[in-house]
Order: sequence, then structure tokens, then C-alpha cells
Amino acid sequence: MVVRNGHEPQSNVRFDWTVEEIETIYNLPFPELVYRAQTIHRRHHNPEEVQGCTLLSIKTGGCPEDCAYCPQSAHYQTGVNRHALLDVEEALASAAKAKEQGATRFCMGAAWRDAPKGEEFSSVLSMVRGVRALGLEACCTLGMLTAEQANSLAEAGLTAYNHNLDTSPEFYGEIISTRTYDERLATLEHVRQAGVTVCCGGIIGMGETRTDRYGLLKQLANQNPHPESVPINMLVRVAGTPLADQSDLAEIGALEMARMIATARILMPTSMVRLSAGRLSLSDEAQALCFLAGANSIFMGERLLTTPNPEMDRDQRLLDSLGMRLRA
Repeated sequence: MVVRNGHEPQSNVRFDWTVEEIETIYNLPFPELVYRAQTIHRRHHNPEEVQGCTLLSIKTGGCPEDCAYCPQSAHYQTGVNRHALLDVEEALASAAKAKEQGATRFCMGAAWRDAPKGEEFSSVLSMVRGVRALGLEACCTLGMLTAEQANSLAEAGLTAYNHNLDTSPEFYGEIISTRTYDERLATLEHVRQAGVTVCCGGIIGMGETRTDRYGLLKQLANQNPHPESVPINMLVRVAGTPLADQSDLAEIGALEMARMIATARILMPTSMVRLSAGRLSLSDEAQALCFLAGANSIFMGERLLTTPNPEMDRDQRLLDSLGMRLRA
């Protein structure tokens, strides 16, 4: 294999993975799995740096979806206070602060089932233009999009649109009943056709089997092109949600998280694999293992939408201790 400028020829990137192949990779002896993932990681990415991202909730609570993990669902009593869409100026002030703290991507999340039309959507477009004017990448997660909305976001300069698949198609109905898997895929197609990069990942620890994790990875890795951004989340149990007190849910350990990340890195060599929700439960050593497995992005700031996240100084101490840095 010839490697030029640190990248494999595009022909070696695959979009036809089978569940059986993914299972074989996922269950490799751990040293071999991490070795393969790190080897591929170094071909495409700088192993000494991670991208810093900040995620702001621009419209909080009251979502009509019934996602069993989500504290913003109107179906559950979680203590999350509802807030209408932020003013554009307030959102951009948060973006400027994120930039000062080292973030290069600013993500805006709104608790909608479908992105709205009219004045609210116009405000979001203004936020996107303002974030880009600050020199930051702009990402949004607003629920389902029409093709027209995706095109409008693209024209405003949106860098990426986040729309997670959450889990495998087979397990999806156990978690969500108000939106189908095909509807999620349709929004991803609208985003791709508009020329906006795709941010799409999932959550582990919701009661799914390993086979479901293979199925999620298959859905992600067989998109052509691959999602440019792949957030891997661990379930954060929030009181009031159906998954909060489910006693039969196995806790996800650092090794399982690292296996998920390493397999994602092998399947999707050029994607940014983002160590996302659940980081607060991981030790510094566990996070270091995830970086070794191929994660190259973290979300900074005290909260991820409505759930706790490590504080900025802890992240900086961790990177300093590893001799790593935030991407400039």
C-alpha cells in the first residue's frame, strides 16, 4: 500500500462492511485492536492533538420526542427548565467565549422534533453566520430538516449538521417511538445533498447488545462518504427518564468505550471520532486510552446541553499531562 502525505488512497476506504467483519474487529485481542486503530489514526490525523468543541443549548426542553435517555423530552419530569430560543447576541457571546477557551467548533442544539420555519429558523441562520464570522466551525442539531432548510443552512455557512442514529435499527424501537430510523436517514441525506458535512454517531449503554453496537457501526461506516464527524456517547442517566433507574442496564466501562472508538476509527479512517457524553464518569487514564484508540475530539465546557461535562481546567490539565494539545 502506498501512503502519500499521510493518507491512504481513497480506494482503500470501504463502505461495504458486514456485521460479521465488524464483530471480528471489535472483538480482537485488545492490544491488537488498539494497535490497528492507532496505526490508522496516525496515517490520517495528528496523534498529539484533539479538536476542542463547545455545545450550547439554544432552545431547551419541551421536545415532543420520547427518546428514553433524554432529559429534554416533554414526556418526562426531569427538572429541566424550558427556555425559548436564545437571542442571537447571547448565542454569539457564548461562541466568542468558547473561542477564547480554545474551541474551534461551536455547536448549537435545539430541542425540536423538526426544525421550525419562520422567525426562529431565521434566527438560527443568523447565529450560524455569526459563528462563522468569528472564525469557528459551526454545527447545529435542530431535529429533522427539509431539503429546503438544509440548503438554507448551507447558504448561511453551516459547517456540519448533527443528527445521531443513536443505536442499531433493530434496537431503535426500544428507545424511541416518535421518529423512525428512516426519517433520521432522510435528514442525513438532505444534509449531504446540501453540501454540509455530516456529524452522526450514537450512544452506548442503553441496554443494547454488542450486536446492536456492531449494527450501529455498520450504519455509520457504510454511508458514502463516511460521516466527517462521529460522536461516541456513553449513556448519562438523568433522573426522570425511563433509562435512569433501569436496574438491568450494564454500566459501560472504559475498555468497552475504547473498543467502540477503536472500531469506529478502523472503519472510518478519516472521520473525527468525538469522545462525547459520559466523559465525566471516565478517569484521566480512561480518557487517555480513548485517545490512544483513535478519539481526536472532546466537548469542552461545564455542560453538554443539559448534562454535566468536565470543567475546562480539568481538560487542560489532562492534555498537559499527556503532552497533547488542542488543535489550533
